[in-house]
Amino acid sequence: MSLALTVALLVLQHRVVRETGSNAVRADSLHYRSDLLLNGSILIALVLAGFGFHQVDAWFGLGIAAYILWSAIQIARESFAVLMDEELPPDVSQHMLELARGVPGVLGAHDLRTRVSGNHWFVQLHLELPGELTLSVAHGISDQAADAIHREYPKAEVLVHADPVDQLQASSDKLEA
Repeated sequence: MSLALTVALLVLQHRVVRETGSNAVRADSLHYRSDLLLNGSILIALVLAGFGFHQVDAWFGLGIAAYILWSAIQIARESFAVLMDEELPPDVSQHMLELARGVPGVLGAHDLRTRVSGNHWFVQLHLELPGELTLSVAHGISDQAADAIHREYPKAEVLVHADPVDQLQASSDKLEA
């Protein structure tokens, strides 16, 4: 009965970790997983000891200890990354720039900065927009770019800064690139 309840708790914790990304729940889940492995291995070791395999208990213990150590290192790495406000992977950042550049009216995008804090992504970027646009139109285009990124990456909170660029400057910049 205890093993069944532990399995049910692990399933629930797995769902919570998937939805929230909580390292605290992940660490607690490691505790219950190690309990489940330990109790299961004890039952198996008792059966195998009855067949003369007396050393299997020690091997199970070493295997479980290695699993706990490996899992603890993974959790520590993930926690450290959260504390250090880790950046998003380069391919994700590049895709975000492409999404922003694909919005009609956007001449370019640059200075993308990203960071991950827990389950949230914080994204900042500069859009190059025609200088003659009204503030209202520039704001609308900026919102469209932020929405394009947010649709692809719902965890992202996007902040867009509009840089006015005159058309001649934008054309010459593209020729130089």
